[in-house]
Amino acid sequence: MLVRGIRGATTVEANSVEAILEATRELLEAMLKANEVDVEQIASALFTTTPDLNAEFPALAARHLGVALICAAEISKPGALPMCLRILLHVNTDKAASEIKHIYLRGARVLRPDLEGQPS
Repeated sequence: MLVRGIRGATTVEANSVEAILEATRELLEAMLKANEVDVEQIASALFTTTPDLNAEFPALAARHLGVALICAAEISKPGALPMCLRILLHVNTDKAASEIKHIYLRGARVLRPDLEGQPS
């Protein structure tokens, strides 16, 4: 069994506790479902947000998983997609890298036009 990374991103409607937690839950659930990941397979998760999202730690939405979680801030790059939340899940799996489905929701779909047509 290998450790694979599953990437995902979404945009958040507002810099509020509710909006950040809702977007985090939505993205996390979509990533787990698309990759058929059981919670027991998750080794850890890294959550990042753009500097304009600071009302809450997105990892709070995933504490129920009981795995190692950490939050970080994205680099403040001029022209970058604002109000963006990203997740990198590290999962134990027998799947090949080519079988992993990276999920981009809402406004973050523009970040990965090459994934158009994949399940979200």
